[in-house]
Amino acid sequence: MGDSVTFDARTAMATYRTAFENGCSQFLTRYPETELYAPVRYLMGLGGKRLRPVLVMAACEASGGRPQDALPAALAVELFHNFTLMHDDIMDDAPLRRGKPTVHEKWDNNTAILSGDALHVMACEALLDAPDKALPDLLRTYHRTALEVCEGQEQDMAFESRNDVSIDEYMEMIRLKTSVLLAAALDMGGKSGGADADAREALYEFGLHVGLAFQLQDDYLDAFGNPENFGKQVGGDILADKKTFLLIRALEKAHGETAVALDRELGRRSEGKVDRVLHLYRQLGVDAELRDAMAGQVALAEGSLARLKAKNPNALAGSQAALALLHGVAAMVTARLS
Repeated sequence: MGDSVTFDARTAMATYRTAFENGCSQFLTRYPETELYAPVRYLMGLGGKRLRPVLVMAACEASGGRPQDALPAALAVELFHNFTLMHDDIMDDAPLRRGKPTVHEKWDNNTAILSGDALHVMACEALLDAPDKALPDLLRTYHRTALEVCEGQEQDMAFESRNDVSIDEYMEMIRLKTSVLLAAALDMGGKSGGADADAREALYEFGLHVGLAFQLQDDYLDAFGNPENFGKQVGGDILADKKTFLLIRALEKAHGETAVALDRELGRRSEGKVDRVLHLYRQLGVDAELRDAMAGQVALAEGSLARLKAKNPNALAGSQAALALLHGVAAMVTARLS
């Protein structure tokens, strides 16, 4: 898809984002201005793309509902996402989040742990405002997804001490850690809008593949992106020897002198490491493999909606603009690879 589609998607996202921010601000007034909730308000106030709540609301409208019908699910998904960020930052000892001090740096670890716990409970409370008819399914999806995200985080941590991680293992890890929450956002939005089982299944599959594509995009941009467009310094994953698609495939493909050169870089943070590893990645062709993998995931995402429409042309016909936004979000993956 061309840039015009991507631009339209970003414009439409801004409308949903504004509706979400207004709803979120109102929701947070339920909680007192105490030290427990101060880190919650701080982290939520840092903003972000709000992709997940936007997708909840767009899926709801595409399914025939109103965006406000999906606000409880949108709040639950985004509050849970920020809960994971608060605790992930502690585990990673990250100093910054969206360019500002992380919660554990601004306060301390104990405060961040406790406020993160509160944030998770707040997400559950937000979801309880969903219509009674939809609530049981929404709760099942939410809690299953929350456990899967934890499973993915555990796998990611385990990979740090392994040098034999396969691509299949990596894809399963990012499916759990990243993609299932995006998929759940679309599924829960569909349920909030009255989508039937076939439509919800297609939305979930669409979200899984878009989520995988976005994580692969992050892998690519961290290595090859333009720092001005990417929003942070590139090469962080390389310096940390993080198990990404690029490093795993490079380790699998490297032989002889190339393998020796790559092994020499691991465990070191010497000057010029990023440029040397990037040269090896290009030499091994894993950059092109990653671009192909991203495009493949986008095609699978689009295929899930195409199959639904072929089976039922009236599916997801509640709002053509909302459906176009979903397609536009998928197109964004390959629209900014530099």
